[in-house]
Amino acid sequence: MNPSFASPHGASLMPFAAHVDAPMPRALREHADTKSFEEFVDEFATAGPLRLGHWSCTDSERPSGRLGPQARNYQATLALGDTISTSNAAACGPVAALTAMLHDRGIAVEMTAFHQLPAGEHTATFVRGCAGTNTEWAMGWSDDPTHSALRAVIACANRLLAPPN
Repeated sequence: MNPSFASPHGASLMPFAAHVDAPMPRALREHADTKSFEEFVDEFATAGPLRLGHWSCTDSERPSGRLGPQARNYQATLALGDTISTSNAAACGPVAALTAMLHDRGIAVEMTAFHQLPAGEHTATFVRGCAGTNTEWAMGWSDDPTHSALRAVIACANRLLAPPN
């Protein structure tokens, strides 16, 4: 199992869907109802050559006096294989910033679906991404909603980078 995931208590005895507190995305329901937590994570939270290290918003605070959403500045340490580098992006949120950073590295991931669901003390994030004609679902799991979303994007990118079966 992916080492960044801590199995909930009794995870191996129940299907993955039992660990999520809301209906799963329609395209993943059958998988979630028939696979254990570990099996689901192994399939949809794919570890691969792309890894996310340090992540931060580098703005000291949100600009005051402005209405509406404002771009924030983000920084990440990204590893692709043996190459580790720091990336920066200004975007309206963490997922947009990460996808911009990946694009700058030549990794195209277009998010076509995003679902974030409560899962006990955790958050499960499910994304569907595409690169050209290849489309994949992936998931992230964390006690922090932002980290869950970022892990889902990285897992999706790894699934899209993997050679087709």
